[in-house]
Amino acid sequence: MPTDLHRIRITFAKDGPLQYTSHLDLARMWERSLRRGGMGLAYSGGFNPHPRLQLAAALPLGHTGEAELLDVWLEQSIRTADFVRAVVPVLPKGLTMREVRQVELKGPALQTQIVSAEYLATVEWDESREQVEARVVRVLAAEELAHERRGRRYDLRPLIERLRLERAGAGKAVLAMQLAARAGATGRPEAVLEILGMGEAFAHYHRRRLVIGARSTMADLPES
Repeated sequence: MPTDLHRIRITFAKDGPLQYTSHLDLARMWERSLRRGGMGLAYSGGFNPHPRLQLAAALPLGHTGEAELLDVWLEQSIRTADFVRAVVPVLPKGLTMREVRQVELKGPALQTQIVSAEYLATVEWDESREQVEARVVRVLAAEELAHERRGRRYDLRPLIERLRLERAGAGKAVLAMQLAARAGATGRPEAVLEILGMGEAFAHYHRRRLVIGARSTMADLPES
């Protein structure tokens, strides 16, 4: 196996026609695009070697994301500008590269570095701003929020790190939330809407950011 490996981290958006693409298919798309761009992908060892790619966190079907993360191992060094120039033209519609940078080769797996995720949930909802805010206040004031998923009961409250109403009116409510995204402790925006009593309404979920290493505050998030 090559010893002179390089690790590239790509920040990208996924939307449009790829909104309903599975996590596995997304990885395959990236592999094909990187090959078409002439990137020398590094491979794992063993009897069934595969390209060394790591997506940070699965994005559920139907969700969009604007700052998803992918780590790629290459056999040769390449300038980030050259990487972008080669790969961007071969990306499928719905994948947009936002940033490319080199990261520490022997750093921890990308999936283990994610601690939380920030979402926008846009819900078809006719209540006033005051009524929706009252729902948010009740949830944040609760000491425990019993919820069930696939037959398993758990407390949702510690998984909700931040929750606020950004706007309401004209038949829609837009909620911003920061949820835990650690192994064995992952909050789902759908569960938050259910606990708010809004789970039956049509909603679109958009992941704005994956948080690495430590909790962030939502004070500096842009208004939508």
